[in-house]
Amino acid sequence: MKVKYFPDTDTAHIEFSGTEIHETKEISENIYIDMDEKGNVVSMTIEHANANAGLWEFSYQEMSRRTA
Repeated sequence: MKVKYFPDTDTAHIEFSGTEIHETKEISENIYIDMDEKGNVVSMTIEHANANAGLWEFSYQEMSRRTA
């Protein structure tokens, strides 16, 4: 996964895979998802990212798997 932030346009782009984009869907006024031919999410674009996604704080945490 790659997260890119463009401060000049306050846009965040989150890339989940490098698969070719087949279709882009508008989820809301400022959020778009790109999908491959099979309908899998390839990437997401968030416009006005500071207000819409709280990018002033970004963290990643991998949760451990539970074992029974």
